[in-house]
Amino acid sequence: MAKKKDQQLYANLSKVLQQCMKGRRYKPLGQTALFKRLKIQKELHPLCKEIMADLVEQGVIIIDKKRYLLKKNDIGTISGTLRLHPKGFGFVIPDDPTLSPSDIFIPKHLTDNAVDGDKVEVVINPDSNPEKGPEGKIVCIVKRGRSHLAGTVRTVDRQKTAFVHVPILGNSKQVIVEDGGDLIVGDRVIMKILEWGDHEEPTRCEITHKIGNISDPSTDILAAIEEFDLPSSFSKAAIAEAKSFGKSVSAKDKKSRKNLSELECFTIDPETAKDFDDALSIRKTNKGHYQLGVHIADVSHYVREGSALDLEAYQRSNSTYFPGTCIPMLPEELSNNLCSLRSGVFRLTSSVLMEFDPSGDLIKYKIVRAYIKSKTRFTYEEAKKVIDGKKASIHAPALKLMVELCLLLKKKRYERGSVDFSLPDLVLEVDKKGEPKGVKWVEYDISHQLVEEFMLKANEIVAIDLSNRGKELLFRTHEPPTAENFEDFFNLARSFGFVVPNKPTPQEIQHLFEQAKQTPYIKQLSIGFIRSMKLAYYSPENVGHFGLALEHYTHFTSPIRRYCDLVIHRLLFDEESEGVDLKQIALKCSDQERVSFRAEMNVKLLKKLRLLKRYFKENAEREYTAIISKVKPFGLFFELSELMLEGFLHISELEDDYFVFDSRRGVLFGKDSGKVHTNGDKIAVRIVSIDLILLESKWELVTSKKRKKTRRFKSCA
Repeated sequence: MAKKKDQQLYANLSKVLQQCMKGRRYKPLGQTALFKRLKIQKELHPLCKEIMADLVEQGVIIIDKKRYLLKKNDIGTISGTLRLHPKGFGFVIPDDPTLSPSDIFIPKHLTDNAVDGDKVEVVINPDSNPEKGPEGKIVCIVKRGRSHLAGTVRTVDRQKTAFVHVPILGNSKQVIVEDGGDLIVGDRVIMKILEWGDHEEPTRCEITHKIGNISDPSTDILAAIEEFDLPSSFSKAAIAEAKSFGKSVSAKDKKSRKNLSELECFTIDPETAKDFDDALSIRKTNKGHYQLGVHIADVSHYVREGSALDLEAYQRSNSTYFPGTCIPMLPEELSNNLCSLRSGVFRLTSSVLMEFDPSGDLIKYKIVRAYIKSKTRFTYEEAKKVIDGKKASIHAPALKLMVELCLLLKKKRYERGSVDFSLPDLVLEVDKKGEPKGVKWVEYDISHQLVEEFMLKANEIVAIDLSNRGKELLFRTHEPPTAENFEDFFNLARSFGFVVPNKPTPQEIQHLFEQAKQTPYIKQLSIGFIRSMKLAYYSPENVGHFGLALEHYTHFTSPIRRYCDLVIHRLLFDEESEGVDLKQIALKCSDQERVSFRAEMNVKLLKKLRLLKRYFKENAEREYTAIISKVKPFGLFFELSELMLEGFLHISELEDDYFVFDSRRGVLFGKDSGKVHTNGDKIAVRIVSIDLILLESKWELVTSKKRKKTRRFKSCA
């Protein structure tokens, strides 16, 4: 372990040193000056000197008058894909991750009119703060990511020129259609790009077709598919291929597989789930050992490398989940039928069979190709009732054994330093027309936890198994957060009154969360902690998983909805060709995962705003409880507890006073009233207006004065 960490540290430092010397503004420096510029800790200087000597010997860098520079003073650009935030800034995901240790941040004014999905070349600023990660500017747009845009008409002038809001370009970029015809405000349109324009000139387009109007919630998913360029239909070849396997497992398919059909196994999934890609089994031996089986749908048996189905799955990379519907990675003939572990029918699986001692330590394991027959399909709610003794089931003893083992594995994970959140999940309920009807909070109870613990363990074992066999694989990696991001989280915790050391250990962070669970701040702290983290991603290089405190981790348990899991199944049974480009697969899947996430969040936000708009129509005076999440010099951000929705109040919209920001305490205080606004405070807010096109909501702070005014108004009416 230590040796691998040293190798990784050597590689990371080497990248940082070379990247700095590639910068346009780099002037040859001596070793000490170079290390000082990069703010490299003194204890790492000996290792850096060793790296510099190695690079000189390899001919990568040269020495000129005791100063170091890249050979031929090569100034390198890095190519990659731009992912643009609606606020205008973005991140370039490098085509070759070895050229940059992480995604490259591009400030809004340095995007060079590039848009989301463009292939670009970027130069890294050598003065970037290593703690914050690389920052750069786009110097060339290599290839536009799209020829069409999707948006919603904001206004139409007298000359029939339509001004369109395009979510992927953000609010500041003007997009116009000069011959808008019969377009009206709210129309959702697909446009062909005629001229991209620049910072001064608008993007000019022409209409290709209209999806509908934003007043119709049934168009939300169609619009998201177009806006985020998501594949929505399967090729005829892929569908024909999926249908060719039939609707049941044949006797031929069972040959040479382990027969596990007599095992007491069952699925536990959300109530709305249609694809069941994992089943569980458990028994206890006379020695008190737990024999756990995690049975995963063997999608790789049907989706062969290079097939029409494989090409479709690769292009999607994952399923995308919207409220009430899903864009699957595979046709429903597989995802909802032949690869779904339905109860009472034979299904092919890749099964991880594990044995744990009474302390929860893994004794042995086996990974086999098998077939099972699930005995029942539990929803999480049903499983919880059985566990609590509120519902009878022949599987009650097995479920209780699973709880025992789950608690042992959770304890092991806690001892490793992993933080357990167990936060409830907000589920948006929509009708068949896409109209939001309300929300439901789903508690992350023991039924959810046991499934998660067993899936985590199966993923870890598969990663270890492939690594021990010397196979290249796709790791699910999660790098530690930067010190600066962690400091923001620690400051948030301190603002809530928690005592946090300057450099807390994992155990001290765990203790912080144990304390927070007894307070109203647990949800905000959990969200703050998650936001301080770097994004997890796929990579053939193993840098460990910080969040789970694991050295080896991969994704194996969801091959119906994640392409990387499908590849892992092939690697396990030597069905992936040796020439497969795992680096390219990792990049594609990581990138598409982010696109799907943005699309999902976009639709969820729109549905929440639709729901709020309905509430507003029903009662314009309705008050909402909110909690202040961030205090800034210009105002405060808050989170609507009921809907997990962020809002903002400018300082001019607070109480009738002059508010000043105290940076030391991170609070806003009124000069005359002495009123203080700080993180964690509860406030009452009221809707002023909602803009479905821009996905914005405007709020007002409800004070006792405003309540009195409202009451007087009502009494007069």
